[in-house]
Amino acid sequence: MEIRTLGTQGLTASAISYGAMGTAVGYGPTDDAESIAAIRRAHELGVTHFDTAEMYGWGEGEKLLGQALAPIRDEVTIATKFGFTPTYGQDSRPEHIRGVVDNSLRNLGVDVIDVLYQHVPDPNVPIEDVVGVMKEYVDAGKVKYLGLSNAGEDVIRRAHAVHPISVLQHEYSIFTHEVAPLFPVLEELGIGFVAYSPLARGFLSGAVKSRDHYGPHDFRQRIAWWNPEHFDANVAITDELTKLAENKDATLAQLALAWLLAQKNYIVPIPGSRNPGRVAQNIAAADLALTADDLARIAEIAPKGGLGGRLT
Repeated sequence: MEIRTLGTQGLTASAISYGAMGTAVGYGPTDDAESIAAIRRAHELGVTHFDTAEMYGWGEGEKLLGQALAPIRDEVTIATKFGFTPTYGQDSRPEHIRGVVDNSLRNLGVDVIDVLYQHVPDPNVPIEDVVGVMKEYVDAGKVKYLGLSNAGEDVIRRAHAVHPISVLQHEYSIFTHEVAPLFPVLEELGIGFVAYSPLARGFLSGAVKSRDHYGPHDFRQRIAWWNPEHFDANVAITDELTKLAENKDATLAQLALAWLLAQKNYIVPIPGSRNPGRVAQNIAAADLALTADDLARIAEIAPKGGLGGRLT
């Protein structure tokens, strides 16, 4: 497994890493035993970086990931996030941050969080104040690296001026390119990039289904790619991408992950599957080399990403 450098403070991660959101929330019924098996299989196959958040089950996701990684804690890096409320509002007040981070340390069962992210900018709290509190944990030896998630250029620059930001996390895939204009900023400041939802919330998994197959609380009920007026056209895009993948003896998911790895050498996608077999397939994407012609063909098939955008 290739190891990629994220930022200039020393953080590294396997080229394909692991996002643990689906082990706790958002994508249908969960099975803790299967999720733990998937996480440990990912590590066996070379994954070194695992990503979770307070929001993923309000602590339950962190507990599960901590349990899964406890035997190999010293061989991996763990990232978590703060900043949401249970009603999906923003709360990055200093006292709230401290409470969440202290809980995250307990939930994960660790002495140090490797990467601490603000999950989403809070319009009511200056980013300078937020990063000031995050820096307290770095100075105390309880956090190693700082990150931002879902942030724009102004927030990134102001945060980085308070304490070096090692990594930005944002949604990025063949289906959504909105973050691409930030890459020059990241390169200027020396910040790495972690791509969440690299398989477009499952649309690029090779097993996409229409919205009526998902439960009422499934996140895909609120994503416009699944809207009836867009769904068939988006499936047609995946059909063409699948043909290209099959010509390279790969799956659609592997093509999608290899596409991300080919964009920049500081991009690390974090697909998250609860199935050990699917985890193995995703990780194999690290060995799939795409040519310039392949990348051009993908651009022809999905020039603007998925139709309808990622939000309803």
